[in-house]
Amino acid sequence: MNAEFFDAIAQIEREKGIPKGYMQEKIVQALTTAFRRDNEEENSNLVVEMNEELREIHMYLLKQVVETVEDPVTEISLEEARSIRGTAELGDELRIEVEAKKFGRIAAQTARQVIIQGIREAERGMIFDEFTSREHEIMTGIITRIDPRSGSASVRIGSGSETTEGLLSMGEQVPGERLMEGDRIKVYVVEVRRTSRAPQVLLSRTHPGLVKRLFELEVPEIYDGTVQIHSIAREAGSRSKLAVWSEDPNVDPIGACIGPRGSRVNNIVAELHGEKVDVIRYDEDPAEYIAQALSPADVIRVDVAEEGKNCRVWVPDDQLSLAIGKEGQNARLAARLTGYKIDIKAESQYDEDEYDEEPVSDEEPAEEIE
Repeated sequence: MNAEFFDAIAQIEREKGIPKGYMQEKIVQALTTAFRRDNEEENSNLVVEMNEELREIHMYLLKQVVETVEDPVTEISLEEARSIRGTAELGDELRIEVEAKKFGRIAAQTARQVIIQGIREAERGMIFDEFTSREHEIMTGIITRIDPRSGSASVRIGSGSETTEGLLSMGEQVPGERLMEGDRIKVYVVEVRRTSRAPQVLLSRTHPGLVKRLFELEVPEIYDGTVQIHSIAREAGSRSKLAVWSEDPNVDPIGACIGPRGSRVNNIVAELHGEKVDVIRYDEDPAEYIAQALSPADVIRVDVAEEGKNCRVWVPDDQLSLAIGKEGQNARLAARLTGYKIDIKAESQYDEDEYDEEPVSDEEPAEEIE
């Protein structure tokens, strides 16, 4: 039986990656629990020893050899002690071996449950550690189930023994994107939460971080840091704006992101199922940055308020609707991208008496996304 325990521990380590030391602790806990199930009064003087080298497990009750026994749980008479060990003397601590095979059926079941629970806890801990390290990363998963009531999708992510079901809720799915069981999709790991059962991995297809990670995968210059992403604004399923820049004057950050004949950005658009992506150049000058962010509209002038994150922009009359975008989308994304509240006016509305000739701005650009 002892050898079987050690074989099982080795097998669990190979198949599940659970360390032998952890499983040995759980076996000691299980044997202790089983013993106490059948011996409620003897619960403080039990010792369990595991010898991996000899592949042996022993259980002992420790009892003090005394002349007069007052506590039979922790004490033993000299006469009885010598019947177990002939050389016993008063004051000795005697180790009385306990045979596990004498455990009752319920005690044995209790021990089994303790070991099984220990394995599950270890697996949950390993899954939590593995996927916590993948937070804010992109992973490829397979849709295993779609809840017909809520529309949430369960996505199998990970590989080998460290796989789990992530939750892609309806609110984190791209509007209009139809998902089917068995589909292989890329998802963004938003957060990993501990729960009483298994770790809960929250996934997203709408998070701006998904666009960022896709560009890192597709554009070597972003991956190696030559080109940096300053910020992203996204309305999933419709349009995204990406602000990029490079400290290397010989590198065109926009060209690097778009790729030869648009190949790189087209691959990302395909992964996003046709979502449009505008790549614009980040500029430390807020006025220039705001003008770039309103692309594809041409901007005539940008006046940035001396205080606060406000600005007014003038565009040609025939491009006012283009600058604002359908249902205000272009202006809304530009505002998110830059961090400025943008008031767009047609060129014919310009009043020279009301505004200075030169825009003024000491404001910092929007924060860089994580």
